[in-house]
Amino acid sequence: MKWDQPEDIAEVLADNHPGLNPLDVRFTDLRQWVIDLDEFDDDPAGSNEAKLEAIQMAWNELYEENEESGEDDSE
Repeated sequence: MKWDQPEDIAEVLADNHPGLNPLDVRFTDLRQWVIDLDEFDDDPAGSNEAKLEAIQMAWNELYEENEESGEDDSE
C-alpha cells in the first residue's frame, strides 16, 4: 500500500482498531500506525497532512457506517 491509497489503508486500520473513532487519533499516531502496517510499502517520509487527513476521513466513513448499522466489532 502507498500513501495515495487512503481507502485501502483505512480498511486495514478499521480492521486493526475496531470501535476506535478515527477522529480521536492524532496524526502522529496515525502516521506511525500506517508505517507499521505489513501491507505498507511506501516511503515513510512521503506522508503529509493532506494524505493523513484523507486516510482519517476514509477511515471515519467506515467507522460511521459501522455505527449506523449497529455493528460492534470491538472486543
